[in-house]
Amino acid sequence: MASVQNILVIDDDGDMCEFVCAKAQAMGFRCTTTTDAKTLLENLSADTTLILMDLMMPEMDGIQLLRQLGEQKCNAGIVLMSAAGNSTMESAGRLAQLLGLTLAGQLQKPFKIEKLEELLQFLPDTQAARAVHTGKRFVIQKEELQNAIRDNEFVVHYQPQIDIATGRVIGVEALVRWQHPKRGLIFPDSFIRLMEKFRMIDDLGWIVANRGLSEVGQFATGDGKAFTLSLNASVNSLGDLNFPDILVSIARKHGVSPANVTIEITETGLIKELAKTLDILTRLRMKQFNLSIDDFGTGYAMMQQFKTIPATELKIDKSFVREVVCNDRNRIMIQKTIEMGHELGMQVIAEGVETGEQLELLRSIGCDSAQGYLFCRPIPAGEMVDWLETYRSKLEHPSPQRGELFHEYVMLRRRKK
Repeated sequence: MASVQNILVIDDDGDMCEFVCAKAQAMGFRCTTTTDAKTLLENLSADTTLILMDLMMPEMDGIQLLRQLGEQKCNAGIVLMSAAGNSTMESAGRLAQLLGLTLAGQLQKPFKIEKLEELLQFLPDTQAARAVHTGKRFVIQKEELQNAIRDNEFVVHYQPQIDIATGRVIGVEALVRWQHPKRGLIFPDSFIRLMEKFRMIDDLGWIVANRGLSEVGQFATGDGKAFTLSLNASVNSLGDLNFPDILVSIARKHGVSPANVTIEITETGLIKELAKTLDILTRLRMKQFNLSIDDFGTGYAMMQQFKTIPATELKIDKSFVREVVCNDRNRIMIQKTIEMGHELGMQVIAEGVETGEQLELLRSIGCDSAQGYLFCRPIPAGEMVDWLETYRSKLEHPSPQRGELFHEYVMLRRRKK
């Protein structure tokens, strides 16, 4: 909460402005209210960290205001407030994201003060999001990427994947980062597309695969239970017919069974060169690698390809998980996806889980596993070893109420965030 200081509230109802402002100020925020969109834009500054806005306003409505905020590259978090239906709110939220804005939450009118308090209390770190967004603006040159590969500047961080029913860690996802000598840690959304453009993505993919397969052994429990390493594959790499054979040789070199490796492929990327991609994916399955359709639900040819790809896992995109508790449409879509995945013999994992409420709802509708900041952010291998030791110790030495242990740990993590 300390990271959010300056709030702007806009609503054509002055009483609603006062209601929201009074609660925000009581929680330690600085708050400015207005009933006019033009006045809000005039008050908007680099120090504004949150905007709570009504959609249904005279003159400039909320959608027009979102457009203006997008054009100004506003970095503040956006909370939508409206009595409009869920579908309208959902569409407005999606528009905000497409405009490059940070959607921090939604309040369906009429809402109780407790709902507003909860939203402000567990608000995402908009300043951190702003820093990442700002970091994308620098220009990366091809030579920098070539040097990064040559000088071994790319590193791998790991995020645990948790079995929802038992709380056991069943695997980790390997996520690449660039440890830039001057700019510090750079996240992949700043350089992956450039690596693909400059045709360096294969080199990067094999760096991550080698590192991940060499380090995953230190995470395993030694109890004989399978521990999975998930690797992301660029659709560009899936155009190389030698991909399965190369991956087998790397796994063999590091003593890792292909059955304990999951290759994650983005659903949207499957549209291109489906015949060649299907050739490679089928051979990967024949060699016992698992296949996960990543970002499931965000593609346009979803059902046509879903029946074709020999996937063993579906990964539900975080954009659906984020609002699963407050958005009935998202909950229904996730529930039906889980049912469909299970009917086809697949495991279903949800990414981007950040709250205990999200986890409990996913549990109730049958989701198999989860990963997200609720448990752990992506961290280097050494830190992951320490994290796993602490986490497993809590599971192996439970309180008398063993059935509640996992939830106790989850809520502890939440309080520490």
